Amino acid sequence: MGWSPMMFTFVEGAETPVPLDLASVRALLEPYDVGAPGGAAAADGTLAFLVRASDGSEAEIFVDERCIGVHRPQSGGVFAILAELVSRLGVTVIDPSRAGVVCSPEAYAHLPAGLRDDALVIEPTRETLEAALTGPRRPAGP
Repeated sequence: MGWSPMMFTFVEGAETPVPLDLASVRALLEPYDVGAPGGAAAADGTLAFLVRASDGSEAEIFVDERCIGVHRPQSGGVFAILAELVSRLGVTVIDPSRAGVVCSPEAYAHLPAGLRDDALVIEPTRETLEAALTGPRRPAGP
């Protein structure tokens, strides 16, 4: 069974995520996309990418105006790609299967109050993001 963390951008503590910079998302994912060139677009405008890292690890990524959904990320280099999204776009990762919130120190300052207590703040690298999302849950906070 797969799991699907989601990524959102919050600003100034607002409860509703802000729209993503879709051009930046596309620019970050296209070099790793082995699916349809430029990300396949659904009728509703959702973009779909099949992302593969150099070590062969993969994830299906779906992007709409406010959310990056990551389906079945495999252990390995694909987490470096996800960490790049976290770092360069300032997105926060929410893992509904574990009720976890993972973000960078910069993104933490923008989280809604209801998410701050449960947030795990990391420097977004492949290793730290993979450990945060797949390893044992660590204490929350900045």
